[in-house]
Amino acid sequence: MKKLVIKRLINSACKFITAATVSLVMILPTSCQSTKEIAYFQDAQNGNRVETTPKHITLQPEDKITIVVNSRNQELSNMFNLPYISRQLGSTNSTYLSSQGISCYTVDKNGEIDFPELGKVKVAGMTRQEVAEHIKNKLTASNLIKDHIVTVEYANLSISVLGEVKSPGRYKIDRDALTLLEAISLAGDLNIHGRRDNIRVLRNEGNSQKTYTVSLLSLEELYNSPAYYLQQNDIVYVEPNKMRARQSTVNGNNVRSSSFWISFASLLTSVITLVTR
Repeated sequence: MKKLVIKRLINSACKFITAATVSLVMILPTSCQSTKEIAYFQDAQNGNRVETTPKHITLQPEDKITIVVNSRNQELSNMFNLPYISRQLGSTNSTYLSSQGISCYTVDKNGEIDFPELGKVKVAGMTRQEVAEHIKNKLTASNLIKDHIVTVEYANLSISVLGEVKSPGRYKIDRDALTLLEAISLAGDLNIHGRRDNIRVLRNEGNSQKTYTVSLLSLEELYNSPAYYLQQNDIVYVEPNKMRARQSTVNGNNVRSSSFWISFASLLTSVITLVTR
């Protein structure tokens, strides 16, 4: 009778250990990360204002753009427009084409493009709208065309978003000013394992690469960062938090993984059973 009671007590203890272990496994991942490290813009209050000045993207060597001139005289306009060319499979044509099939201008190492009838035109350091206005004024000054409209679009400008986001990858720039928040939105937002307080932006500046660190926890700090407005070829990297880092290492994973605690509970149950036989 005494052995039967002891055996029941052991079974109850084993069930308790198993249940406690499962609960611990469920609690550990959520308790390792404070909610203070997750919420964005923690200093933002209703009615608060943070002044920002949009920084438009300016062209750099090796950027590609499309330029289209339109006027009432279409034949005259066509003199200044590169032809529409369709690239065929296996073609050796080296002309860069956009998705619309319009030949593109490549900004050379001197920051210039070779424009029909105008020759070399300096465009490096200019925004898209400034290039359009510059080309329009040069065409007007040369009396080559009147009542014309010049449209400039980006062809190959992009940024990359890497690390702890939903959809890491390379994203095309289709606007004059692209913010860090917009880039993160394009990548599907940070996942739960991404550090909000240490977003890194890698940027080419001349012959070197500079790294900026930005925190999403402070709205004011974010808006005042030189990396809030992105430039072409910027790389945005979201660093993993401590919990993700532990999961990626053998030692850290052993003490925090569900398999470890389940194995531990099973071993403990077996030991108790053997001792009390």
